[in-house]
Amino acid sequence: MMSFLKNDPALIERRRELRRNQTDAERLFWAKIRSKQFLGMKFFRQYSFGPYILDFYCPEKRLAVELDGGQHNLPEGKEYDAVRTNYLNDHDIEVVRFWNNEVLGEMDAVLASLELKVVNRSS
Repeated sequence: MMSFLKNDPALIERRRELRRNQTDAERLFWAKIRSKQFLGMKFFRQYSFGPYILDFYCPEKRLAVELDGGQHNLPEGKEYDAVRTNYLNDHDIEVVRFWNNEVLGEMDAVLASLELKVVNRSS
C-alpha cells in the first residue's frame, strides 16, 4: 500500500514536468475549466492518485478527466488504461476520456458531455 494516496511527494517533479509540457489539447481544455469557471467546480491538473497522475481531477465529484492521444489506441495503451481505470473506479473515482482531436475540434461537445457527467455524479 502506498503511503500517499493523493499527490505523493515522490511524483511532484513528474507532475511539474507534465504541467510545463502540456499538449495543445490540455492547454485549451485547462483554459475552459480552471479557476472554477466550469459549473463552479474546482479542477486540478496533473493530480496524482495512488501510482497514477491524472490529467485533470475534480475532488468534489471524484471525477478524473483524461485527454488521450493516439498512443491510447494501441493494445498496450488500452491495457494500461483499463488497469488504471479499474484502480481509480475501485477508489470511487469516475474516469471520463476524450480524444485530443475532440478537444481541439469539438470543445463545445466535450464540455457538454462533461457537464452531463458532473451533473449526474453524486458528490
